[in-house]
Amino acid sequence: MVAHDANTTSDDIRLLGKLLGDVVREQAGDDTFNLVENVRRLAVDGRRADFSSVENLTTELQSIDIDDALHVIRAFGWLALLANTAEDVHAERRRRSHLDAGDGHRPGSTASAIERLASSGIPRQEIASLLNTLSVTPVLTAHPTEVRRQTVLDVVDRIANLLDRRSFRSESPSVVAEVDDTLRLEILTLWQTAVLRLSKLRVRDEINETLRHYRSSLFEVIPALQAEVTAVAKATLDPSVDSLHLVNMGSWIGGDRDGNPFVTADVLRLAVQANASEAFAHHLAAVWQLSRDLSMSARLVQPTNELIALAERAQDDSVFRADEPYRRALKGMYARLAATSQLLIDDIPGNAPHTELPAYEQVGECIADLTVVSESLRSHGADQIADAKVEPVRAALTTFGWHLCSLDLRQNSAVNERVVDELLRASGICDDYLGLGEADRVELLLSAIESPEALHDVQHRYSDEAAGEFDVYFAAADAVRRFGADVIRHLIISMAKSASDVLEVLLLACEAGIGDVDIVPLFETIDDLQNAPRIVDDLARIPWYRHHLGQRGGVQEVMVGYSDSNKDGGYLRSQWSLFTAQHEIAEVADRHGLVLRLFHGRGGTVGRGGGPAHDAILAQPPGSVRGAIRITEQGEMVAAKYSRPVTAYRNLDTLVAATLISSLRDAHDGNDVAETPHGRAVIDAVAASAMSNYRSLVYDDPKFTSFFRSVTPVGEISSLNVGSRPASRTASNRIEDLRAIPWVFAWSQCRLSIPGWFGVGSALTEVSTDVGVDAITAVYEGSPFFRSVVSNMAMVLAKVDLEIADHYVTNLAADIEHARDVMARLRDDHRDALRWVSVLTGSEDLLGDNPVLARSIENRFPYLDPLHVLQVEMLQRLRAGHDDELVRRGLQLTLNAIATGLRNSG
Repeated sequence: MVAHDANTTSDDIRLLGKLLGDVVREQAGDDTFNLVENVRRLAVDGRRADFSSVENLTTELQSIDIDDALHVIRAFGWLALLANTAEDVHAERRRRSHLDAGDGHRPGSTASAIERLASSGIPRQEIASLLNTLSVTPVLTAHPTEVRRQTVLDVVDRIANLLDRRSFRSESPSVVAEVDDTLRLEILTLWQTAVLRLSKLRVRDEINETLRHYRSSLFEVIPALQAEVTAVAKATLDPSVDSLHLVNMGSWIGGDRDGNPFVTADVLRLAVQANASEAFAHHLAAVWQLSRDLSMSARLVQPTNELIALAERAQDDSVFRADEPYRRALKGMYARLAATSQLLIDDIPGNAPHTELPAYEQVGECIADLTVVSESLRSHGADQIADAKVEPVRAALTTFGWHLCSLDLRQNSAVNERVVDELLRASGICDDYLGLGEADRVELLLSAIESPEALHDVQHRYSDEAAGEFDVYFAAADAVRRFGADVIRHLIISMAKSASDVLEVLLLACEAGIGDVDIVPLFETIDDLQNAPRIVDDLARIPWYRHHLGQRGGVQEVMVGYSDSNKDGGYLRSQWSLFTAQHEIAEVADRHGLVLRLFHGRGGTVGRGGGPAHDAILAQPPGSVRGAIRITEQGEMVAAKYSRPVTAYRNLDTLVAATLISSLRDAHDGNDVAETPHGRAVIDAVAASAMSNYRSLVYDDPKFTSFFRSVTPVGEISSLNVGSRPASRTASNRIEDLRAIPWVFAWSQCRLSIPGWFGVGSALTEVSTDVGVDAITAVYEGSPFFRSVVSNMAMVLAKVDLEIADHYVTNLAADIEHARDVMARLRDDHRDALRWVSVLTGSEDLLGDNPVLARSIENRFPYLDPLHVLQVEMLQRLRAGHDDELVRRGLQLTLNAIATGLRNSG
């Protein structure tokens, strides 16, 4: 056991800040260092003395030379990133310290959940049975405001490892000094590295950046997590529990066509190929390493007959391995694996095999061979070797297969219906599908689906849109033929509004020969969420569709969208609509005997469904989780959660634990108060009032769009060379057409973050006059859902800074009088929100239940003030006509740095 020193996060931030200051002085000179240091003092002193640092910073920076401005922005941007790194390292230390102290399993872990559930009176066999079928699928997505360069992430990883090493008490002063010198060199590397990309990310870049996380963490931690949970389940629940398969990975990158014209059939093929190449590279390396490690001699141990037969089939005549049956068996496995790779991806991303052997027909054959190896090792007392070396390889093959992850295909319902209209018209079936009512559409689609005749004519000249869609479907069918059904299992329909939207996609899938996939309607707006139960009911009443579901185990997957519903109706209305929709969809599924699987489209920020995943899953409606969950991991959060093994393990462990607890809680703990008539009535009233308040400002005020576009940098976000997807669905300036991600990103930049709180405070005040404060407090105390809503809102409010927001408004608003009226309204609602958090939690401290975030804000936020002041300065110069390349770069750097400091973008 190695102890850590008592350095606090603040100590490490100060160390990194000092080293950064040394680099700034050396690289940019004393004058620049003194400028940066003076700005830092103004920012920190202003926060400590509780007086306005913005006014003093503005005086200091408003006429700054652009070269000096760039130095200041870069210095504070790097400092924000270094502070994040120090916080992450300390989080890892806390986890290790907990384990080293012998305090048992980490609170919130799956192992802890199993032990707690087993002691709660729930039958142990019931817990074990659920674990055998439990399924958690994080789905990695790209992000139109992803701001982190891979190059920078690599340097940050090295800095994190150095900080961690520095913390060990056993290190001598000379070693610590050596580490500090190396830290300084890494910070120098950062200073001389461009924060911004020269060109916009392509989809292929997003694919490659995502694959990095498999190499850095996922290949390692998923088997390790599943092994730990299996061991705990064996010891606590049932000795027969074996090799639990709890986690699968999904991806949208290369398959999400909604609003992204750059995702084509060729890109889909590239994604499938790249994913499979990554999987084969890992499997080949792992089996190759096993062939080196398992050197057991037949003169000393007696392997099983099955292992000997496997070795004989390897055709390995090497005299050096004549008495080493495991090595020969694994050489044969490697050769078959290499042949499979050559067959499927036309490449062997590993060493050349010793001979040519037939390819595996199914991944299960390779897993079976590894099972032979594992069982043979156990037969002669090498259980620990089997567990430590063979089982992780077998688990990786089970989890990742040949295809690595399931690639979802997503398209907008409007595109789908236009393509179906063209298909039916070209085939002579219907001249005006778009003009039909819903009932006629459903009847026509069912007739077309059931018809044995293919509708797609390869000789017909379709429009570019339709031809592109058909190409994608046929590329998907080719991938399924090569890699099996798991490579593409879900076709997602964004903005789904009717049963015909689902049948349209099923028709297109059938035309391509992949009609046995899951068709997943995505309900996003408030109206669509309210209509979702009826639409699922409509589908379940269609005999042919029920037959389709029956062939897939009766599973109906439904995706719910947090982002657009928030932009549509505000924070609370969105959250409540999601809660009630899930509850009612679950009731519909039960009525029809369907197995419901929910897919949560959550973002990184609270305004897009973010917040602690563990609490969010536990706050789902009773009966909605049911042992399976899929959840998006948005681009800007992927690196934060999966770039390092410790954080990846903790995140996945938390997801599995919450899914387990929520599923069993549904069966044993009764209802959330939000499900009772009184609780529902109270939250209904508050949500309706909150939505009315929100929409009266955001949509009913004709000048609000101008306010939004003038006081935030939303118009300049697209200039960042970030994600491949356009920031807006159309060329329109309407808020309705703006994607939810830049909507949230822009508000966070000016520190208003209204998607995470606006409308709620005044609604609570208004409803309390009718029902009383005690009624609302009772709902809060009895509802995990409502507590989660308030807790997440408190986190957002802690990051809101009205003084900073006033600075944007004063200097950037197109109509200052209107802007002041808007700010007065926001200020009133903000005051009410703060008061209600205090009333409901019983604490004056917004983050009383989250001291880690409270310390993070205290440590980092003073250094954001100069970045905000300089962002406003850059916006003023650009909008005044000074479209200088350096000014534009300065703005881009502030966008990046502020997002880094806030620890999320959209």
